Amino acid sequence: MPATATAPVALDHLNRYTGGSRSLNEEVLRLFEGQCFALVDQMQNLAGSENAKAWHDVAHTLKGASRGIGAFALADAAAAAETHGPSAAATQAALADLKDAASAVHAFILAFLENAAE
Repeated sequence: MPATATAPVALDHLNRYTGGSRSLNEEVLRLFEGQCFALVDQMQNLAGSENAKAWHDVAHTLKGASRGIGAFALADAAAAAETHGPSAAATQAALADLKDAASAVHAFILAFLENAAE
């Protein structure tokens, strides 16, 4: 699956860290996917709370992990969410953006893993 400027995951970026190893890419993407959904769920649970530190920490973790694998749109969505607290008026919009970006990454990962089985 070729990497493009609009791909949810920039494989060329990930390949710089994995040496282009297909099996290592698969492992990293599987691990990321589990972490991603857990972090988005944590943010959903924090929405509306007064726990700004936890919100910031989770958003920051998601931002860094996303950048690490080349999921730059998801990292940008996490960075935007990180700029305000869980009780801010823009929280639901930030969560919607995160979920949309996470869904795109999920679809990309599924397609990548399916191609490995062929």
